[in-house]
Amino acid sequence: MFKSKKSVALLCALTLMASVPEIAFAKTPKPTLAQIAAAKAAEIAKQSAAAAAQSKLNSATKTLRQLSALADAAAARYRKAQADLVVAIAQAHTAAAHYAIAQASVSQANKTIGRMAQNAYIMGSGFTDLESVLHATGPQDLMDRLSTLNSLGANNSAALARFKAASIVAQAAKVEADRTKAAQVVATNQVAATKKAADDSKAIQQKEVNRLMAVQNQLAKELANARNVRITLEQQRQLALLEEASAAKAAVTPNQYRVWGGTFKGRTTIRSTDSIRAAAVAYATKQVKARKPYVWGAQGPNSFDCSGLVYAAYKAAGLGYPNWSRLNAALYFVDTQRVPLSQLVPGDLLFYSYDGSVQNIHHITIYAGNGKMWEANSTKAGLLFSDMYSIKGLMPSGGRV
Repeated sequence: MFKSKKSVALLCALTLMASVPEIAFAKTPKPTLAQIAAAKAAEIAKQSAAAAAQSKLNSATKTLRQLSALADAAAARYRKAQADLVVAIAQAHTAAAHYAIAQASVSQANKTIGRMAQNAYIMGSGFTDLESVLHATGPQDLMDRLSTLNSLGANNSAALARFKAASIVAQAAKVEADRTKAAQVVATNQVAATKKAADDSKAIQQKEVNRLMAVQNQLAKELANARNVRITLEQQRQLALLEEASAAKAAVTPNQYRVWGGTFKGRTTIRSTDSIRAAAVAYATKQVKARKPYVWGAQGPNSFDCSGLVYAAYKAAGLGYPNWSRLNAALYFVDTQRVPLSQLVPGDLLFYSYDGSVQNIHHITIYAGNGKMWEANSTKAGLLFSDMYSIKGLMPSGGRV
C-alpha cells in the first residue's frame, strides 16, 4: 500500500497508545412481537373500517346514479311539457282568431237580418204572402210580388243558418282552446314540480356522497399510517435481529478485537453527504461488476488495491485534495469519523486488523448495506462483492468519510 512520511509518523504515534476497549455503541430499538401484533390489529381495524366506509360509499354512489337518471328523465319530461305548452298556446291563439272571424260572421248576419226587418217594416207591418197576392194590381205585379217574397225568404233562411253555424263553431273552438291551454299549464306545472323534487333529491344525495367520500379518504390516510407503523416496527425488529446475529457471528470469528483505544477517536467531522456516499458506492459497484483486477498500489482506472478502490470511489464522487487524499488502510481509519457497526450506512468504510490495533489494519472495504461490502480483495480473488464477516479481524467500528 501507498505510504507517505506523514503516514509513517502518525502510525508511530499510534503505536505508543495503550489498548483500551471502545465504549459500547447504541443498538437499533427492538420492538416486541406483542407491539407488532398490536400494530397489526390496529391496521386490520382500520382496514375493516375503510372497507365498511367504501361499501357505504359504493351504495350511496349507486343511489346517486339512480337519482341522477330520474332527474334527467324528469328534466326531459319538463322540456317536453314546455314544448307541448307552446303548441297549446299557439292552438289557443288560432282558436281565438277563428272565434274572431266567427264573431264577425255573426255580426254580419245580425246586420242582414236587421236590414230585412227594416225592409219589412217599410213595406208594411202586415206584409204576408197572402196579402201580397191580394193586393196585386195585375198579373205582372203578382209575379213580381211572389218573386220578391221568395227572395226574402231564401235570404232570411241563409242568414239565420250562417248565424247559428258561426256561433256554434266559434264557441266550440274557444272552449276547446281554453281547455287545452289550461290543461297543459297544469301538466307543465306538475312536471316542473316533479323535476324540482328529483333535482332536490339528487342534490341531497350528492351531499351524502361527498360526506362519505371525505370519510373514506380520512380512513384511507389512517390505514396508510397504521400500515407504516406496522411495517416500521417489523423492519426495526428485523434490523435488530440482524445486528444481534452479526454481533454473535463476530464474537465467534477469530481475531475480532476491540478497536485500538486511547484518546484518539478519529475525525469529529465528516466530508461526505448522502449523495456523495451513494456515488462512491455506485463507482465501486461498477468496478467490481466490470471484474477489474487487483494490483497492489493501483488506484484505477484499470486496476485497484483495497485503499486504491476507496480513494478512487470517493474522488469520482466529488472529493479531492486537500480534503481527500490517497492514504493506506490504517490512515483512512485515523482520518474518518468512527461509526458503530450498528449505525453503518452504504458508503461507510470497514477495516480489518491482524491483532485489533490500528497500526496493524491490513484491509479496507466499502460497506454496501445488509452486511455486504465492495472490496479489492487480492491478486487471486480480484474485486469482490462479499460478506463483511468473510475476512478475519473486522474492527468493531467503521469510518465515515
